[in-house]
Amino acid sequence: MKALTTSAQEQDSSADFTKQAKSNLTKIAAWTIDRNISFLITSIGMIAMLLWAGSYKMTAPGAEGIVPLVSNNPLISWHFKLFGPYIGSDIIGLTEIIAALLILTGYWKPKAGIVGGLIASLMFFITSTMVITTPGAIVPVNGISYMSFLGLFLFKDIISLGVAFYLISYFGKKAILSENKR
Repeated sequence: MKALTTSAQEQDSSADFTKQAKSNLTKIAAWTIDRNISFLITSIGMIAMLLWAGSYKMTAPGAEGIVPLVSNNPLISWHFKLFGPYIGSDIIGLTEIIAALLILTGYWKPKAGIVGGLIASLMFFITSTMVITTPGAIVPVNGISYMSFLGLFLFKDIISLGVAFYLISYFGKKAILSENKR
């Protein structure tokens, strides 16, 4: 069974989908598959976002900007109580930068990409819960609850959580194939 699974994985990873596609629509999809477009866009986007956000959190405006988000979240509010907002924000920023560098390293060493994805998934899980815990993220309008601009800003972390899991699976597949070649 293991040999069949490995063989199928190797076929999937080396398949030239452009040659297999028949309709114009599937040829477009195959072109993106064969060139790893989804991986390139999501990984480069995640790396850029984590480096940018992480470095911004290491500034006074960045630290002050996340105080209401962190302070109202039971999963991470202890962090600012223990370290204060400036050092606490520096630690969060440094964690984001480390995750970005590990994801980048995953291009050459897939297990590092897995670790970077795991760190990012934990961060984005915590920040996703801030949609619920941050005052003003959800506002009533004519009796119906909507996400405010703050809520929508936080909601993007749910999508980023999905991207982090995608990167774990992508790098995981690469690491598994590498382990099975030995």
